[in-house]
Amino acid sequence: VQLQASGGGFVQAGGSLRLSCEASGRTFSSYTVGWFRQTPGKEREFVAAVTWTGGSTYYTDSVKGRFTISRDNVKNIAYLQMNSLEPEDTAVYYCAAKFRSSVSYNDNRWYDYWGRGTQVTVSS
Repeated sequence: VQLQASGGGFVQAGGSLRLSCEASGRTFSSYTVGWFRQTPGKEREFVAAVTWTGGSTYYTDSVKGRFTISRDNVKNIAYLQMNSLEPEDTAVYYCAAKFRSSVSYNDNRWYDYWGRGTQVTVSS
């Protein structure tokens, strides 16, 4: 599966952005999708995931209540709605996919496919 992340940009603190992860190539509904973010010099950090069954979503503590992950299996797109953005959310955001499993959804080494990142910059 090929993934393309988009929707990043520049926003002031308290603002919102919606990231999209568009998939092509195979049955998108069979993939767990995760969002990760990375800043210079740091390891890629788990942000959120939605299982391939669509029944469960997971978030890192720092984004709970502010970010929402969802998916549209008809359009082959996963979304990350980000509200109440903070300067600490500034990073390059990546989407990733894993075929028919959700065991290690928060481990960046577990995913099989990655999209190119999209930059999110939040000013104070």
